[in-house]
Amino acid sequence: MAFDFILRNARIAGRSGEPVDIAIKDGRIANIAPAITDDAPSEDAGGRLVVPGFVDTHIHLDKSCILDRCRSEQGTLPEAIAQVAAAKRAFTEDDVYARGRRTLEKAILQGTTHMRTHVEVDPRIGLTSFNAIKRLKNDYAWGIDLEICVFPQEGLINDPGTEELLIDACENGADLIGGCPYTDSDPNGQIARIFAIARRFDIDIDFHLDFDLDTSWMDIDEVCRQTEASSYGGRVAVGHVTKLSALPAEKLEAVAKQLAAAGVAVTVLPATDLFLMGRGSDHSVPRGVTPAHRLAAHGVTCSLATNNVLNPFTPFGDCSLVRMANLYANIAQTGTMSDIAGCLNLVTASPARLMNLAGYGIEVGYPADLVVLDCQSEAMAVAEVAQPLMGLKNGRKSFVRPSGFLCFPM
Repeated sequence: MAFDFILRNARIAGRSGEPVDIAIKDGRIANIAPAITDDAPSEDAGGRLVVPGFVDTHIHLDKSCILDRCRSEQGTLPEAIAQVAAAKRAFTEDDVYARGRRTLEKAILQGTTHMRTHVEVDPRIGLTSFNAIKRLKNDYAWGIDLEICVFPQEGLINDPGTEELLIDACENGADLIGGCPYTDSDPNGQIARIFAIARRFDIDIDFHLDFDLDTSWMDIDEVCRQTEASSYGGRVAVGHVTKLSALPAEKLEAVAKQLAAAGVAVTVLPATDLFLMGRGSDHSVPRGVTPAHRLAAHGVTCSLATNNVLNPFTPFGDCSLVRMANLYANIAQTGTMSDIAGCLNLVTASPARLMNLAGYGIEVGYPADLVVLDCQSEAMAVAEVAQPLMGLKNGRKSFVRPSGFLCFPM
């Protein structure tokens, strides 16, 4: 067989042993072997680690890069919601597209090959942002698979006209639907309506949920109940769930078992959750970041994701999921090499399961979505915030970044 391209001398994440060659044909992995004899164009990975692309399960492209239009004086969730609610009234389709493009290009350069973006839909913004993100999905398909989750940021039951817009978006290309019960006058009512819409269109669900540190009440119970009642296990995810970070060990274990039994996945947003939570404390400030690795140990599918970039929810961000894994490893105080390596799994294979991605991984016959990292092991990828040096999407280069080198004096 004549191959199109060969990535040589590559260490495949999740596999032990010596580096191998990865041959590509027609956009798919055609062979993996220690030494492939073929005169196809090739590049030497230099024994570096290769991963099947990073997977970002929770980001907001539509409201990224708006720091110049908003204030962040209190650093609280209500302030962030209010600031963006005011700013988005002036959004245009071209404006959303331009800011989303800036963020999406950063993500591609950081090695992200699959992404789920949450897009606000309500009577103030209508389908403006949704239409812009649909254009981005099409225009950047060469570099990333973009999944669109429409959701009501400011409520549903208490916001007439929003449900009709959500249905309109689902009829016109939304990949899944989300919810935000904590902003609604009737959280359980919103959860029920989101499940009803999802069943109507046979699409998955991804909620923003339990986003504070008050453990006296949680919406997670109702989401798990509705998931089981709808036979939707494996098709529901929840993001933030910062309340879980404030639970004692035995209660966290009980919730973990509940989530695993219901088939509800969890996305933790380290940067945003760390920035917004604990604002009421003037000492011993809680981190507010749910321990994803402890949930995963009980069988919960978990991911780490970006959430927001350069806006009042998170006035930082370069879209690096390696950096996010490193941030989480610091917050969660993971110290063993196996635990640190496990953090890389939370931005690769585990979020791929959360998104129910078919053909994700480095196996013969799978799409050739590959990213070369400037390191030799999963643990060091996280520990050193290893730079992505090259990416392939469906077998074609999507980016190249030169490795750094010192200029010694002569």
